[in-house]
This record gives sequence, structure tokens and C-alpha cells, in this order.
Amino acid sequence: MDGTPLKEIPATCFICLENKRFYSIKGKNATEDAIIQKLSSISEYKSMSDVPAYLKGRGRGRGLTGPKQPAPHHNGPGRGMGTGKQTNKGPVTMERSVPTAAPSAEERFQSASEQNQESIKRHLGENSAAVDDLSDEEDDLDAGVLQKVFQTYTVSEGDDLNIGAAQDNLLHSFRSGTSACLVCIDAIKKTDPIWSCEGCCAIFHIQCIQKWVKDGVYHQIYKSEDDNLRPESIPWHCPKCRLEYDQRRCPTRYLCYCGKVEEPQFDPWLVPHSCGATCGRPLKPDCGHTCLLLCHPGACPPCPKTVRVGCHCGKAAPQVRRCSARPWSCTGVCGRRLTCGQHTCQQTCHSGECSPCPMTSSQRCQCGKSSSVRPCASPDWQCDQVCGKRLSCGNHVCESVCHRGPCGDCPRGGVRKCPCGKTEYDKPCTEDIPTCGDTCGKLLACGIHSCVQRCHYGSCGSCLQMCVKRCRCSQGKEREVTCSKDFLCETKCTKMRDCAKHQCKRKCCDGNCPPCEQMCNKPLTCKYHKCSSRCHRGRCYPCMETVDMFCSCKATKITVPCGREKVTKPPRCNHPCKNPPDCHHPERIKHRCHFGECPTCRQVCHKQLPNCSHVCPASCHTAVKVKYKDNKKRAGPWEGGPRIIEQVVDRPCPPCMVPIAIQCYGMHETGSFACSVVKPYSCGRQCGRNLICGNHTCSRMCHVVEGSQEPVMAGTNCQKCELGCQFERPEGCTHPCQKPCHQDACPPCTQMFRMRCHCQASIRHVECYKWVASSDSKKEEMKTCGGPCPKVLSCGHQCSLLCHPGACSRADQCERKVTVKCKCKRQKRDVKCRDSNKEKAQLQCDDKCKQEIQRKKQIEDEAAKQQAAEEEKKRQAELEEYERKMKGRRRKQRKHAEVEVEERFLTRNRTAILTISASVLCLAVFVYYIMTVV
Repeated sequence: MDGTPLKEIPATCFICLENKRFYSIKGKNATEDAIIQKLSSISEYKSMSDVPAYLKGRGRGRGLTGPKQPAPHHNGPGRGMGTGKQTNKGPVTMERSVPTAAPSAEERFQSASEQNQESIKRHLGENSAAVDDLSDEEDDLDAGVLQKVFQTYTVSEGDDLNIGAAQDNLLHSFRSGTSACLVCIDAIKKTDPIWSCEGCCAIFHIQCIQKWVKDGVYHQIYKSEDDNLRPESIPWHCPKCRLEYDQRRCPTRYLCYCGKVEEPQFDPWLVPHSCGATCGRPLKPDCGHTCLLLCHPGACPPCPKTVRVGCHCGKAAPQVRRCSARPWSCTGVCGRRLTCGQHTCQQTCHSGECSPCPMTSSQRCQCGKSSSVRPCASPDWQCDQVCGKRLSCGNHVCESVCHRGPCGDCPRGGVRKCPCGKTEYDKPCTEDIPTCGDTCGKLLACGIHSCVQRCHYGSCGSCLQMCVKRCRCSQGKEREVTCSKDFLCETKCTKMRDCAKHQCKRKCCDGNCPPCEQMCNKPLTCKYHKCSSRCHRGRCYPCMETVDMFCSCKATKITVPCGREKVTKPPRCNHPCKNPPDCHHPERIKHRCHFGECPTCRQVCHKQLPNCSHVCPASCHTAVKVKYKDNKKRAGPWEGGPRIIEQVVDRPCPPCMVPIAIQCYGMHETGSFACSVVKPYSCGRQCGRNLICGNHTCSRMCHVVEGSQEPVMAGTNCQKCELGCQFERPEGCTHPCQKPCHQDACPPCTQMFRMRCHCQASIRHVECYKWVASSDSKKEEMKTCGGPCPKVLSCGHQCSLLCHPGACSRADQCERKVTVKCKCKRQKRDVKCRDSNKEKAQLQCDDKCKQEIQRKKQIEDEAAKQQAAEEEKKRQAELEEYERKMKGRRRKQRKHAEVEVEERFLTRNRTAILTISASVLCLAVFVYYIMTVV
């Protein structure tokens, strides 16, 4: 096959000269020789059911549909079409009974050629929109190779079996680059050594799977806490399906799919990595038969053998059925005896064991003390009562819960040993075994020393013997510790771990540094995920995630490894395009799913033209691509020439030229205009309709009258009467009526009066008609703002009334609270403002006040004296300094006798006295407050 894309078309076979549906070359320049070459390669199939799966479609959507017929058996090394020489020369002749009156072969060939040419031209004309969609995939598996693999399978059975999955696996493995190794994320070529999983049949490079196994063992040893774990005992799993394998099954040789041939050589006439012999693998589920196909990838198809088997219940006569579908049901009643031994199964003929009996019955427990109605399927049950039967010793009773059979011997009878096991006692079951008094002697957990305690019950505890132990690191430090403890020094290991990036840092390391515990977290090659393995050397494993790639309509998808979606072509879809139309049409012209923009719409516009009832007869122009030159001024010669910009525009429909009769605005006359330019017009006459006032008519030029109920009445857009209202205004209203000339009563005046409230704090606004129609009391109420009166009484407090007319309340009625103090201001009392003068006269200073005044005066005198002394001392120092500067430098400073002046008691203890006085004063004020208020 030369890889030229094909398209299914009706044509006449050059061999049998019958009308069949074959494939044409997809392209505008197809020649008859190329078509003959393509048709000759499939001329051996009598119908479309004989055509292999890869010829029934194109791209990734190929599959096997329709019933399968036995393929003709060919001998020789050719591609399923006779000998190799005969295949390459032209179409293969077939034996056919031809009547004697039939035309010659030359005439029949010419007739078939003409019919095929007409069919090809007609097909290309109908599918001109999809002609340019070429495929660039690799050569597919030849029809002869596919039939050769399935030859034995299809000959041995006559019914239709589902072998499409096996055929798809064959085609998938034959194309280079379509199969990717999940370990290295690289394409598997036809000549690469591979290994195939027994569970999922996935294909991997043999060197990649060996590295996978080695790294998996390393990670298992790293995570395990067992230091004696051997690599041979660690299983490994398939990277895709996680099927478990032993280390002995790690692939070391490149075998074919069936495992019979080592290092199979690539043969273009065979499936890649195949030996070409019969598969022979046991079929699954295990039926005793083997696979009849030639060595192939993927799982083996169902068993095609026929066997005589009976139904599940065995009542119906055996039938001849396929081995892969041997279990069958006769749909009769099962009738087998259930486990209860009383009833039979009433279900339809089924596989496996019968369900438990659904009936119920009265059943006794194992000890026989209780009975209950229970399901018939569970007759053996226990109650909650203790057995309580007397044991053989006669001293104890059975403490087991409801049981069947004898209770057994007394557990405390017979010969018993002491806790250490050195002395035996033969005592009655009513007596306990004492300790023997000898040394315990049991080996302790350390395995070196024995227990030195006397015979005792319970565990012996840890070993407390002291011994000299050496640390495990290279420092070789020794220390005497208890035998049950290990000696570890504080020296930290400075060796690099296996990642060669981080130090060990473990205390007292024995040299066998553990693997690095940090995460790698390096960005993977896919650039979307990070490495989740432990810190390691070298490159990270490829990303194990997969990504689904969809076609444009999301109906077809393929799964590719993460990171390969940028270099992998999207799947080809044979479904119709689902993109909504860019134009106003409800549907596009039917074409296949694709990426990019859809072709321009060629349907008739049929759009309703603006301002008329006609439709547009031109081609669709809603979304039209236009190119124009960008004439933007260039900043310099480096910007190049003007750019060509492509833009999608919505072109307007062409104007409509149908003549239309139309009246003027005021319905005075009728004129004729073209539909595209027709519009209402004015005849130039006066309107002449009666205005709303009923006194005048509209003097405007002919115009559209809106909102008119009668032909003679003016509309809402007619001329308004410009005269003002002539009615007299109500008494007290000084505002003119805002309405123009009218006949009905004037509306209420809504002008606002602006006035101050009673308290003069805010401005009030009242509508004119409300103020005029209100009484005097209502007007006083309107002037009230509702806030507190801001006026100040003679006592100094604000008026307690709300905004009111007239004078405020008197000062002797003020209810505000004030604080009254005595003359010395030590005593204070909260009273109402109206009683403040009376209370102030009654509040006189007492003896404590006088003492406090005297004490304060003394303190002030002392402070004044001290301040005067300090000022005098400061002036004396300044005077001495001045005299020293005036007399000049003295040669020798004479010593003067210093007279030490003893400070007085009050001066020396001034701070303490003030602190005590302030504390006493606060305490007195607090006591007075408690006595007067509380």
C-alpha cells in the first residue's frame, strides 16, 4: 500500500464485473491507473464484510463492523493474494463460469472502466468540500497479513464472534510511533526489543521495564524498616495495570508475543514482534483449549470451539454451544435441595450455589435452653446464657457461653508448675500454686543474662546488668550502660546520601546511611507536574499521567501520555461538524468535524430586509472575510510596509427596489416611492387638527400625529397652546398656574414655602396648597421641627422642651443634675438644678475640712521655703562663679571648713509624708461618698 487515502464509492469490479462498493483515491488529480491499482488490491473480497477492518475507515476511527466471513486461504509468501510476483503485476483472475454468448474480456474491461470513471467523477463532485483533507499516517497492516493471522480462527467457526479488539491491537502494533512506552514515553518501533504484560497486554521497551523493576526494588527497600529484607523477595508490578510479578519473572530476554521464539526477526509480511507461528496460549477463562491465532499482541479472543454442555441445573438436554459461552440457563425452576434439607430452590436455573433458604422455623440453641423462630438457613445458633453445668471436679461450674457437647475437664486440675517452672505440684483444683522460692532464672530479652529475682508471677522486666558498649559509628566511643540500652554517641554523620545532594546528619551513623528522605519536586518534562519520588540522582522518571485529546466536537478522543499532547496530532473525526453558524442561517452546509474556521456560507440570504416585508435574494453575506491594507502612518522605515489585515464583516443586504404607495404624515395625500427609499414625508400643508384646549387648531406643517383617538383631534406631538391659564388663584396663593391653556380646574399649587421653625434652629418647607388650606393650629404644628429647643435658661442649661412656640420653661423648674461642693471643695453632692442654691447653703465645711485646709497650707509653706532656699543657693553659686571668673586663675585652692547642716525632719521625710497624706485623703473621700450616697 502506498498510503494514498481511500474513499468508499460504488463501482464495478474489474474481475467479476459486478456492481460493488469499493474505495477511490481521495484527491482531485486521481488517475485511472491509480484507481485500478487500488481496486486490484481488494478485488479478492466478494462483499464489504470480507474487507478487513483497516479498510473500512480512515484515521484513528478505523474499526471492524458488520459480520465477518471466512477469508480465502492462500499459500505462498505473498500478502494474502497468491504469490508475490502475481500480486505486484495486476489484478488476480478468479474462476467464474462465463456464458458462451458473453462479450469478450476487452469489451467488458472497457465497460467497467467507463462506469468507474463516471462514479469517481460524480463522487468527487459531491464531496468537493472534503477533497483536500489528506492523511499523512503511516502504512497500515496489509490485508493479507491480517487475514493470515486470523485465518485459522475464522475457518474453525462459522458464527460471528467479537474479534475486533484483537484486530485493532494488530493494526495498532503494526504502525510505528502509535504505541508509546509508558516508562520512557517514547514511541515503540517495529524493531525495538519489547516486553508485553500478561494482564493488560501493554507493550514496553525491555530495557525500560528492567529499569522499572530495579528502581521499584530500591524504593521498597528504602521504605521498609526491616534491615534483613532481601531484593529477591520483593515483588514488582506492571506500570499500567499493577499486576504483581516475582523477581524471577523480571524480563531478561526479548521474546515474541506467544513466548516461543527468542529475539524474533522483523518480517514485513508478519506482525511486528511476532514469530508467525500459532499462538497456543491457554484461553481465558481456562476452558482447556488454546488460542488458534498466529502469534499476536493483546489478549486472545474468545474460544471458538463448540462443546455440548447442559444448563446450570442439569434438567434440560445438553446443547451445542461455543466454548466461550458455554454457561447457559434453561429458565426453569432450579429445584435443588437447600442446605436446610427441608426445602428446594425456587429460583430460575442459575449458576453457582443456591441462595440460603428464605423460610423460617422454630429452632433450639446449642445448649437446648432456649428456642426461637429463625431463618431455616441458619439452624446452628447460640443464646446469651452461660452453660453453668458442674464440671467433673465437682467444685467448679462451666463458664463458657451456650455450647454443644460435654463441658470438658476442670482447667485447674492435674499436675501444675510454679511460675518459674522448676517445681511441680499436684494439688486440688481449689488451691492455688505457690511460688517455689528459688531464683527465677528465665532468659531476659537481651539474650545474655537471666532473671535474678525469686520465683514470681508476671514478666521479668528489662535487663539491668551494666556492661561496656561501643557506639556503632566510626568514632569507636565506649561507655558503660545498662544491657537493655544501646549506646549512641552525639557525632553527626557528614557523608553524602545516595542523592549526592544532602548530607546524612544522622547521629552515630554506622556508615550505612539511609536513602535521602526529601522529595525530589523537580519539574518533569511535561512541565505540568513535579517529580513525586524521593530525592535521587540523574533524570526523573517521565510523567505517569495521561491526557485525553479530543477532536473539535469532543466526540472522538485518544489518550496520550502527559506532555505529548503538543506534538501529537489530534484525532480525526468522521462526525458532522457541530460548530454553530457564523451567519444567520440555522444550520451550516453539512461537512465533517474539523479544526479551524468553517468554510464560508454559500446559502441564499433569505434575510428580512430592513423597513420592508421582502427577503434578500443574494448569497449569504452575514459573515464575509475581507482584506484591507493598514494605512497607519509608519514611525520609520524599520516598521516595514503596510500590513494586510483580514477581518470578518457583516455586509448589509442590497437595497429593495419594489415600488410602494405611502401617504403623507397628516394623511392629506398619497405618493409612490421605491421600497429601499420609501419613508414618511410631509406634504407642506398645515396640520389643522383641534388642540387639546378645545379653543385652537394645530398650525404646524404636516407631521406625524401620535396618540390621537379621532381623525380631527390633535395628537401628543401636535402644537401646544401657548396661552397661560386665566383662572383666579385661591386666597393666600401668590403663585401662577403652571399649566397652559386648559378647560378643567387648576391643579393644586406645589410651590414650597420656606420658613423658620419656632426654635429658629432649622428651615421648614411646606407646599403652598397645604399651607393655604390649613387652620392656625395646623400651621403651628407644621412650623415645629420636632427637635429639642436650643435656647438657654437663666441657670445656664438648655431648655428641656421640644421645638415650641412662646417662652421656654422657668429656671426654677430645671431638672438637670449639678454637683454642689463645700468651700474647700472636699465635700460634693449631686442635686437637681432647681435645688442647687438650697443644697449649697446647707453644705458647710466640717472639722476634717479645716484640718485638711491647715495641712495643705503647711505643705505649701514648706514647699515655698524649700524653693526659696534652693533659689538662694543657686544665686550664691552663680555669684561665686562670677567672682572666680573676675579674679582670674588661682594658684592654689585653699581648703575651707565645711559646716554640715542637718536637715529638718519634715524636709528629710517630705515624700513619705505626702504619700501618707494623699492616701488618708482618698480614704476619707471614699468613706464620705459611701456614707452620703449609699
